[in-house]
Amino acid sequence: MNIRSIHSGRILLAMSAAVIVALGFTSNSNPSGNTSMPEPGTPDEAIAEVLAGNLRYMKRMNESQEIVIDRDALAAGQAPFAAVIRCADSRVAPEICFDQQLGRLFVCAVAGNIPTPEIIASLEYGVAVLGTKVIVIMGHSSCGAVEAAIKHRDDTSVLPGSLPRLIDQIVSPCAMKVDPDSKDALDIAIRCNANLGVDELIRRSPVIADAVKDGSLKIIAGVQDLKSGKFTVTRK
Repeated sequence: MNIRSIHSGRILLAMSAAVIVALGFTSNSNPSGNTSMPEPGTPDEAIAEVLAGNLRYMKRMNESQEIVIDRDALAAGQAPFAAVIRCADSRVAPEICFDQQLGRLFVCAVAGNIPTPEIIASLEYGVAVLGTKVIVIMGHSSCGAVEAAIKHRDDTSVLPGSLPRLIDQIVSPCAMKVDPDSKDALDIAIRCNANLGVDELIRRSPVIADAVKDGSLKIIAGVQDLKSGKFTVTRK
């Protein structure tokens, strides 16, 4: 066993112990209380359920209804099968887009669906403690953060507040690679930004990288079209 594996194992144990002791964490195999929705047992089954839920959403045949939730079970613990990095855009809602009830998705939101240190730490909790089987990096059409990265790619300092520090993470790897005058520039940069998140998670998190390596976790990236509702996988 190499040093990295030992270090990652210690992180997993430390995180699990801290949560169990400090928060009284209890696992629940079906915290939503909805027995009609299958609990994925593998990363591939988790991906299939995410995409099946999106198909139901597109057809306006959503099955997840809050009224059937067992609130006592939901309050007792969580065991989300999938984690999602979503953009903070108000039009993007993974529980609705993927037709999943409360307790089944571990959702992290940040403008531009960028894996910031805080987002990565949250996902590590989902993987190490909650048993998440797939991470979905969820880009979307008409993303304002990516549009800003293209528009201000030569000088993000004109953006207000802390936005330059966030948008800079899109500029170099994606915005600089497109022709800003092209009609497809935004769509190409949105896909690039979502796909890039896969590499960033693996590169920056030993916990996530080791889970991918041992087969207990998969990461996919994709883009939701806001008009049709369809989520298209762009990398898996």
